[in-house]
Amino acid sequence: MAKTVSILFLFGLSLSLLVLLPSQISAEESEAKEYVLTLDNSNFHDTVSKHDFIVVEFYAPWCGHCKNLAPEYEKAASILSSHNPPIFLAKVDANEEKNKEIATQYEVKGFPTIKILRNGGKKIQDYKGPREADGIVEYVKKQSGPASTEIKSADDASAFIGEKSVVIVGVFPKFSGEEFDKFIAVAEKLRSDYDFGHTLDAKHLPRGDSSVSGPVVRLFKPFDELFVDSKDFNVEALEKFIEESSIPVVTVFNNDPSNHPYVSKFFNSPNAKAMLFLNFSAEGAEPIKSKYSEVAEQYKQQGVSFLVGDVEASQGAFQYFGLKEDQVPLIIVQNTDGKKFFKPNLEADDVPTWLKAYKEGTLAPFVKSEPIPETNNEPVKVVVGKTLEDIVFNSGKNVLLEFYAPWCGHCKQLAPILDEVAVSYQSDADVVIAKLDATANDVPSETFVVQGYPTLYFRSASGKLSQYDGDRTKEAIIEFIEKSRDKPAAAAAAAAAQQEVEQPKDEL
Repeated sequence: MAKTVSILFLFGLSLSLLVLLPSQISAEESEAKEYVLTLDNSNFHDTVSKHDFIVVEFYAPWCGHCKNLAPEYEKAASILSSHNPPIFLAKVDANEEKNKEIATQYEVKGFPTIKILRNGGKKIQDYKGPREADGIVEYVKKQSGPASTEIKSADDASAFIGEKSVVIVGVFPKFSGEEFDKFIAVAEKLRSDYDFGHTLDAKHLPRGDSSVSGPVVRLFKPFDELFVDSKDFNVEALEKFIEESSIPVVTVFNNDPSNHPYVSKFFNSPNAKAMLFLNFSAEGAEPIKSKYSEVAEQYKQQGVSFLVGDVEASQGAFQYFGLKEDQVPLIIVQNTDGKKFFKPNLEADDVPTWLKAYKEGTLAPFVKSEPIPETNNEPVKVVVGKTLEDIVFNSGKNVLLEFYAPWCGHCKQLAPILDEVAVSYQSDADVVIAKLDATANDVPSETFVVQGYPTLYFRSASGKLSQYDGDRTKEAIIEFIEKSRDKPAAAAAAAAAQQEVEQPKDEL
């Protein structure tokens, strides 16, 4: 469109300027060259199979993050095309129906998803690098090279290890043998998360025993004891050593980008999660953090991971857990079963006693909940975290419950239909139509599986639970309720009696 307008503009000014047009078009076409390969179901597998290393972005045209990434990805592709040998970046519109089988094969669950494919697509790795051009180039170059870098001098080690990331270095008497092979296998597997190096001489390394000849694995980290060694070369044990040693005893959640990888590891950990939130610059913050670190050291091998977060950087967590800034300093612990435990406005001396009570199982769980409505007289009843038990589980009624999000368009379309259903049952005291804002209230994950909005469940008066996935029409929903509900005993008896009266009797 821009090119057409440009041509028309030139034509209107002067026919003589058209002499410049061929060279102008050629320049524009050159500038418009796309370096990112466009793949779809017709050429994906054939293209991937021809490359030992290729990076593929799965995107959707409507995705804002994908739109932001597009120019950076294209710029990176243009730079990497000059690499020796060239490194190719590609993209797939995973929103296209014809490409959804590929997206499913590569476990695309959000946009953009970027995968590194090796050995003709036989080996798949998640891209975990930056999203701006220079960062993409640096990360991809590193990923396209050997899984582990040889360290030949102290200068090599100083440049490689740095001070802000976890680095794993293997010390070996020779670069062969079972231990070395297992180290390289682990490096290949974990290379997207860590930098691996290997050396023949521990004297090159900045920390640790310089007299060891190996084989030994030394993990360098910018926190806690700064390095730790392992001589166990069992692949699973080595992976576990790396994963466990690369998480701080207390993860710091602030605005420093270098901490973000550790925050991600914290939230992806299978452990219970203890989180202390406070204002880092407030008076009295340091004594609380110090006490918290002492307790974390005490419990670090007991299935609990620890994080301390600055309020300014933790707004997303506050929203997720339903916390308020006037409650800080606060601790919240989330168990592996989803249960949460909460202590607001704590002081330094509260930290060890409260966490001890948590470990002993004497604390009552915390439920994220909106305030209980003062009035609840609309046809569709409002359920919040604190009233879920009473209205849904303990009411002895048949309850259709919608889990919704205020921003969800499908929920907004369903709202008037549920209102109509609820009005239809206003004279039936045994049926309740209700809704719960799943973004503002806890949803018991052991009972309800809510992976999108709206999600509807029906719980009969006798406790039978079923999910509704039928048509979102008044008639279909009512039909489902009538099929799934428990009738009151009196009504059931009356219906049985009526049926008996209406049945024709055998003639004598």
